[in-house]
Amino acid sequence: MSLSLGNVFNVKRVDRLVAMSVLGSLLMVWLVLTGFDAVTQLLRQLANVGKHGYTLNNAIVYVLVTSPRRAYEMFGNAALIGGLLGLGGLAGTGELTALRAAGMSRLRIAASAVGVVAVLIVGVVILGETLAPWGDQQAQAMQLRMKSGDLGMGTDSGLWARDGNDIINARGTSLKQHDGVGTVQLSDVRVFTFTDDGQLSRFEWAKTAEHNGRQWMLQDVRTTTLDATGTHATHATTLPWKSSLNPQVLAQSVIQPQYLSMRDLRRNMHYLESNGESPGSYAVAFWGRALYSLNVLVLVLCAMPFAFGTLRSGGLGKRMFIGILLALGWYFLQQAMVNFGTVYGLPPLLANLLPATILAILAWVYFRRRA
Repeated sequence: MSLSLGNVFNVKRVDRLVAMSVLGSLLMVWLVLTGFDAVTQLLRQLANVGKHGYTLNNAIVYVLVTSPRRAYEMFGNAALIGGLLGLGGLAGTGELTALRAAGMSRLRIAASAVGVVAVLIVGVVILGETLAPWGDQQAQAMQLRMKSGDLGMGTDSGLWARDGNDIINARGTSLKQHDGVGTVQLSDVRVFTFTDDGQLSRFEWAKTAEHNGRQWMLQDVRTTTLDATGTHATHATTLPWKSSLNPQVLAQSVIQPQYLSMRDLRRNMHYLESNGESPGSYAVAFWGRALYSLNVLVLVLCAMPFAFGTLRSGGLGKRMFIGILLALGWYFLQQAMVNFGTVYGLPPLLANLLPATILAILAWVYFRRRA
């Protein structure tokens, strides 16, 4: 019994040794990558200072509110490089060699490294579903106010705009692709028309509004006019809408699908599907977010063999370089599979799952042969 308890204690000490080494390296790399990206974005924002009332404080706030999203995006690369640095550091001091000599398998050591990433990724996913989307909404609202003083974006109430005597509210906005060009479709649109003395004279509600390249068109429109004789209601399937809203500015104001939370992505997917349309980029982004944790963990696991290579020879830098190339290869493989699935009608879930499945099989073959 004492021998069994001793073995359990030793295993826990090994896990702690590997985890602390990987954790320190991962946090350092994560901070450097996120900080470098934030500085790069700040320099870009400085180019807008002085335009349309955009100030240095606005630029700093923009970078700060988008930092959660940068941290979320950079975590996968930080986990990969940090894992290699952490195990490489143990190899450099001979501790990794001692663990192997004590009978620990490569898979067991790699699992300890992946374990600390799995713990951290819980917080990262929460960050990506809460602060990151909120920050991007605030940043997009700032950019929208800079481009047009008559437009505004609320978190819950959607898009608000002033167009002459009209006040426009669109509860939903989504991006659509037509001939390779992104356009904006407004949904649940309300148009309030006021007289010069501030009295409401007309109210229009439309299911959707879309710009066809020449003018705005409202779909499924209910119109109510108010005059001295009372109120009058009409209905039209399609109605031209004379509005000066700039579709290009609106397209730039809509949050990109990859920056939305899974809840918002799912809502947009449901809306498009209920109207007989393909969810397109929203479905791709949704499954990419849903499989984020799996992708990061599989990538880190598959990178660990490059750290074990230092047991036989020097050249951690060379194996680090190979590991980074693996990250780049992973990125291009994933993008290629997703694009392939989009072109040939492959379900977005399968397109996002295939790269992780391929890497997981390769990792299983490697660790099975090198157990």
